[in-house]
Amino acid sequence: MTEHPAHPNPAGSQGLDLSAVRSRSQAETAPATPAGGTPAGAAAGADTVSVPTLVFDVTEETFNDVVELSMSVPVVVDLWADWCGPCKQLSPVLDKVVGDFGGKVVLAKVDVDANPRLQQVFQVQSIPTVVAILKGQPVPLFQGAQPEPQVRQVFEQLVAAAAQNGVTKTAVPAGEQTPAAAGPAHPEAIEALERDDLDTAEQIYRTALAEAPADEEARLGLARVGLLKRVKDADPEAVRQAAASDSTDVDAALACADLDTAGGHVEDAFNRLLTILPSLAGDDRERVRTRLVELFDVVGAEDPRVTKARSRLMRALF
Repeated sequence: MTEHPAHPNPAGSQGLDLSAVRSRSQAETAPATPAGGTPAGAAAGADTVSVPTLVFDVTEETFNDVVELSMSVPVVVDLWADWCGPCKQLSPVLDKVVGDFGGKVVLAKVDVDANPRLQQVFQVQSIPTVVAILKGQPVPLFQGAQPEPQVRQVFEQLVAAAAQNGVTKTAVPAGEQTPAAAGPAHPEAIEALERDDLDTAEQIYRTALAEAPADEEARLGLARVGLLKRVKDADPEAVRQAAASDSTDVDAALACADLDTAGGHVEDAFNRLLTILPSLAGDDRERVRTRLVELFDVVGAEDPRVTKARSRLMRALF
């Protein structure tokens, strides 16, 4: 998709300082209140932060408060203009993916015509341009309209980078209740797992995700069920022999990584797939990337082995 050159910056325009907010404590600065009534970044609990909505407009006047919000949750910034055709194609894709991430990221929209100083801050040469703000620092993401799978992949890596930097809160739109902590999520699926009915558990989790794409427990449950199904009837000796005899065999590497993860040899599993990934392309590369993300979910995002492997994955992909 052809990108549209952004309007030139006005001569002598004074840029905004992204780093300025980092030196201010929350006690020194009260967050501004975007349309909707709740201050962006207002406290909502130990693991959450209150926002008016997950997708909102930002201006030069409210920009520093958005930077403040990035200390708690990664902020994706969409720089666009009304006359830009590709911007209009990308916008609904960004809205959908942000919604699917269930508050792990928020989206701030910047009209570059109305906010030329922000255009200058991000050194925008063409639009649409999408960047992130993480702990007060800009992170370039991509330019031009991108298909949903690519946008989703970039967001996955952003959330992983945020976790590595201690930015792990979930944005909760004003008026929405934080999910209740009492009782396990999807008890029917857990009961199915207890009686070794993996197909039923998988169907429950898939149905839950279809109804609520942001359901984190369903996503993690589905990843764990998938691993159990893949290793259930596997012959460990045959799988390991196949992987050892041909290190370039993607199917063998995936099967062996599953066995290693199920058996607690997590670092071996991650290392096997991360070693083979750089030599792959096309569908094979995507299969290995997807399996790694699934195994990260199985092990747990806070596990230091996952944090280390995510860093290697980001370097391999970008």
